[in-house]
Amino acid sequence: MRYDVTQVTVYDWGAAVPFADCAFRLIPIERRGQRVHASELSVDPAASTMVDGLDYWGNHVTRVGFRRSHRRLTIRATATVTVAPPPRLDPDPSPAHEVIRDLAQRSRSTAPDDPVHFTFPSRWVPLTPAVTDWAAASFPPGRTIAAGALDLTRRIRADFAYDPAATDVATPLARAFQARRGVCQDFAHVMIAGLRGLGLPAAYVSGYLRTVPPPGQKKLAGADAMHAWVEVWCGPDLGWIGFDPTNGIVAGDDHIVVGHGRDYTDVSPVTGIILTAGSQGLAVAVDVIEVEGDAPSSAGAREMSCPAPAHT
Repeated sequence: MRYDVTQVTVYDWGAAVPFADCAFRLIPIERRGQRVHASELSVDPAASTMVDGLDYWGNHVTRVGFRRSHRRLTIRATATVTVAPPPRLDPDPSPAHEVIRDLAQRSRSTAPDDPVHFTFPSRWVPLTPAVTDWAAASFPPGRTIAAGALDLTRRIRADFAYDPAATDVATPLARAFQARRGVCQDFAHVMIAGLRGLGLPAAYVSGYLRTVPPPGQKKLAGADAMHAWVEVWCGPDLGWIGFDPTNGIVAGDDHIVVGHGRDYTDVSPVTGIILTAGSQGLAVAVDVIEVEGDAPSSAGAREMSCPAPAHT
């Protein structure tokens, strides 16, 4: 599937901001099964500095500095992406979860996609005994890693209620688990905590999910949103496989990856430091549009819009 993706993020500051240094992770990444044909990121007001690069995990990071006073910041990110449908997952032939646990524990690699990095607690995913015990029901002795991960994915979908009012971006994992309510970020963190508590490698994935309006209704502009799901290492042959606990499914060609890491802090779309006082307002609009036809002739090129530097 080929998509045009647009995200517009607008911050309204409660007071003038004379200084800001930010990092944006808003451009989809190149990876197995996903190709970025073109992308662009622009900001208003114009930035003093704008540097593009990759972080340790291979995520695109645009570091932007502002040295001119402003009351509103608008970030516009666009990309054209092709996502290949993954092979149909047959959980039975995958290795037993005990084998995966032992393989990950024996690893000594420092490669960013090595499973050992994703077996330890992280800032937003502490090992929580109650979550580990609950997840263990999906992994009886001898069950394959893919069958157990799919069962856990479906249990979260069945047992947890999607409720945007129940949590916010800083809600601890244990509180969301106890309430059995939250959003995709909470469900991904709960699933990761359960898997890591069992010694199984699990990564946090941030991206976009194509949504389809009900029959007879027009798709609303800006109605899509960023999404989060989980990738589980299923052995050297199968590699990393995506599972979407919010929807109880295996991730497919309607899941567009922007970044992956140990938890939300590794892939947060906007981070940084600002100098200001007062409150802030935030509005985000996302469009994921399926595109017909072949990829553009500029396939493989990545474009970055860098406005002329502002005077410091």
